[in-house]
Amino acid sequence: MINSRKTIAIFGCSYTSRYRLSLSQAFNQAAEEFGVNLIYINFLGNIGNKNIQYGIYEFDLLDYIDLSQFDGIIYDGEGYNVKGMADKVINALKSATCPIVSISSYVEGFYNLHFDDAEGQRKLIEHFLDHHHFTKIGYMSGYLSHPDAQLRLKEFRKVMKERGLPEDGAGIFEGDFWFLKGKEAADYFLSLPERPEAVVCANDYMAIALSAELRQRGIRVPEDIGISGYDGTIEGKEFLPHITSATRERMDIARCSLKLLLASYKNPKQELNEEIHIKPCPIYSQSCGCAEVNYMKEAENINHVYDFSRELLHNLYDAESSLLNLNRVDRAENLGEVFRKNAENFGNYASFFLMIHTDPNNHPSYNSDFTSPSGIFEPLIWIDNHNEYRREGQSFNPSHLIPDSSSEQPHIYYIMSVHCAERVFGYSLVEMEERTIFNEYYNMWMLNLAITLEQLLKNDRISNLIRTLEEISIRDSLTGMLNRRGFDERSRETIHNIHSEQLVCTMVIDMDGLKHINDIYGHHEGDCAIKAAAEIISACCESGEIAGRAGGDEFYVFAEHYTEKKLQRFIENLHEKISYYNAESNKPYQMDMSYGTFLTMTDGSGRLDDFLRISDSRMYEQKQAKPNRRK
Repeated sequence: MINSRKTIAIFGCSYTSRYRLSLSQAFNQAAEEFGVNLIYINFLGNIGNKNIQYGIYEFDLLDYIDLSQFDGIIYDGEGYNVKGMADKVINALKSATCPIVSISSYVEGFYNLHFDDAEGQRKLIEHFLDHHHFTKIGYMSGYLSHPDAQLRLKEFRKVMKERGLPEDGAGIFEGDFWFLKGKEAADYFLSLPERPEAVVCANDYMAIALSAELRQRGIRVPEDIGISGYDGTIEGKEFLPHITSATRERMDIARCSLKLLLASYKNPKQELNEEIHIKPCPIYSQSCGCAEVNYMKEAENINHVYDFSRELLHNLYDAESSLLNLNRVDRAENLGEVFRKNAENFGNYASFFLMIHTDPNNHPSYNSDFTSPSGIFEPLIWIDNHNEYRREGQSFNPSHLIPDSSSEQPHIYYIMSVHCAERVFGYSLVEMEERTIFNEYYNMWMLNLAITLEQLLKNDRISNLIRTLEEISIRDSLTGMLNRRGFDERSRETIHNIHSEQLVCTMVIDMDGLKHINDIYGHHEGDCAIKAAAEIISACCESGEIAGRAGGDEFYVFAEHYTEKKLQRFIENLHEKISYYNAESNKPYQMDMSYGTFLTMTDGSGRLDDFLRISDSRMYEQKQAKPNRRK
């Protein structure tokens, strides 16, 4: 529980685009007015046209959100650019027990805000017909599979038909709701037998693209062709000429949504199928000829754009620097320090938390030992600039995504998936200062944090693989003991680290009668005997001895900081364990070993080979002295 206030979740996509930005700003203002907490569950979707897989796995975060923690939900279906993901979000939300408002598309079972886009489109068309007295009007639609494009085109045809004009007006061109079809649209409209007096565009972006292309061809807007758009975007208001448009009143949307949710929370039996109508507001501006250029105002706009470009370049430099700093991170625990020092280009934030999946064994998702998510998250980055949140002892789960706050002020959070390709590492949580929303550089940070975690995971896997290969290279495959190479490396490293003279010990231990066992009982039994000898010798290493199989039936032991007493204890253990093995193994042969030991004072310049040579000579003397010895 964040605090005692009602908490409303908003599920949406691409809130850092300039068009979507104003919607979130309106909701933030309304949340303060109504005194509620807001939690944006914000998705990015596909990034560009060449990363279509990114957005698919982003929505796996839905599996780790318990909807019961919310007192109301707002579904914003506009902006989802991953096929099928809007339906996935809707299906997930249908399991919620709290009231839900859909603010951009009709969803059965939800409260629905209805935007009278048909009325807004009608007003723009009738403005050209009645105010400007145009009759040759073209239409630039969005892509026709989109329901908004279908509705707005249908209204265009309806108005034209009512006025006794051709239903398709001067001509209809299918655009893309974006800037990429302006050239083709200009070519189309200028190739018509009669040039249109005006073109109604289904949104501002296409109106801007068409206006720019017409200007390239020497066609003036609005003097030669009037243009209108739709949606009332910031870009449309800044572009010259300013775009005549119709806007969905975002403050009306925000206030109506929150008012409805709070009312339905008190009265859960309120009719769900009721639609709340939001009226569009027409903006008759320069692109249709209804407003003149105010040069003083435009000078201010130019200065604003200049400031924006300068800030953009500055933030780009910061982003490049941050990439270099992230590239130097070699441990996940250092990410917080890098973020705190460098994350300044997306706006002022009050708090930031990076929550990481853990598995049932508490391994984090960036660790190569991680198996599968347990549903529990642990904070990897914890930045609480105002000391408002309780951290100690807190793990986070689907019903508790946000740390407990000591502040009763309304909070506004943004939650995003942190993932790379198909791997979801966890989620990020940011609270901005002054109810502003972050900019696109925050998205860059989340992407780069995910890439860094992915690289750390790969590095950990590579390191583990190298360790495994190194371990294999220094281990004897039959017994699991160090092989000759491993024994030499460990022992020589130990000698090298001796800084003053001390007593060290080497032992050479050789099995007696291995050839006899192989000849009579087979090599399989001989291998069993070797493994038994290795286990006995390893069990005798109680004082930090380094033991290894030198080859065949020969074993080496090295120990630093040794004494006569420790050596005597080792030999006694060796005899006891051999006797115990012979008594309990039920083997048709007797295990025995010969050994030679050498205790000597040495410093870091001692030579292991010299010590082993003496031990080997003493072992051989002992073996030769045994009666009835077998090879």
